[in-house]
Amino acid sequence: MSQTEHPFAPYVRILGKGPTLSRSLTLEETEAAVGMILRAEVEPIQLGAFLCLIRVKTETPDELAGFTRACRNALPLPAERPAVDLDWPTYAGKSRRLPWFILSALLLVRHGVTVFMHGTDGHTAGRLFTGAALEALGIASAESLEDAAARLRRDRFAYLPLARLSPAMQGIIGLKKMLGLRNPMHTVARMLNPFDAPCQIMGVAHPPYRDAHQKAAALLGQPRLAVFKGEGGEAERRPEKPCEVLTVTDGVLDGTVWAPMAQTPAVRHDTVMDLDRFRAVWAGGMRDDEGEAVVVATAAVALVLLGRAKSQQEAEALARALWETRHTG
Repeated sequence: MSQTEHPFAPYVRILGKGPTLSRSLTLEETEAAVGMILRAEVEPIQLGAFLCLIRVKTETPDELAGFTRACRNALPLPAERPAVDLDWPTYAGKSRRLPWFILSALLLVRHGVTVFMHGTDGHTAGRLFTGAALEALGIASAESLEDAAARLRRDRFAYLPLARLSPAMQGIIGLKKMLGLRNPMHTVARMLNPFDAPCQIMGVAHPPYRDAHQKAAALLGQPRLAVFKGEGGEAERRPEKPCEVLTVTDGVLDGTVWAPMAQTPAVRHDTVMDLDRFRAVWAGGMRDDEGEAVVVATAAVALVLLGRAKSQQEAEALARALWETRHTG
């Protein structure tokens, strides 16, 4: 048996030498380590140890940035990338409310914004995922990054599941069933932004990750970001509650607390994810005051991020006008 140390071993050692000698990885160390993982240059036991050691201490912004950079470098991007205005990751799925944020994105598309969505489907029982909701609206998932690029040029919108975007990254997320806990890829996938959209909107379930996403995005040079604690972990604002939105704007980190929207309908948890109702509200054949308030509230955050409105009040008024004229404007 060879006595030569495996080249990946130092990265595990840095993380696992104990409470006094271990440390977090630098951005560059993380990028190198994750590059090895994605090139299948590590043993399964090393991968499991690496993922668990990072997760148990919580990922630093530098580690998230290095992880993201390595993942981006591994993507099979088309030679000609489409111009995308807004990158919208959707990795949580919904269990208590219909995914109204999807209608917020489609509303922006209908009014000239190019939106790329990417996410995971079916990783948790009892949740409705974006691919299925879009299918109910007659919008099929893209087959590849090349296909997504073509759809973005033609329709200004595409949704690509991570399993097709990167089977290797999807495989790492799938290790949750074996390890019993989530790993950094659940966080990093939200940051992929394959087409270099200048604006990213993200929802998180746990507030500490909101801060980590903000700082990692700044390290990556993301021009504009809005990240907030969204309903169910998706980028969906709850209009009946205050919402702290952390931002990155040309390297400047900031945050704003959005006040609850005026005259917000009472909260109703959906016991059944009724996609017929979802489709009817979008088509204009049915009204749903609560759902429409969520659509407007979420679209308003995106409008400020995109620079189309300067204040919460202006953004909400514009979002409401866009919603009311979505079939005539």
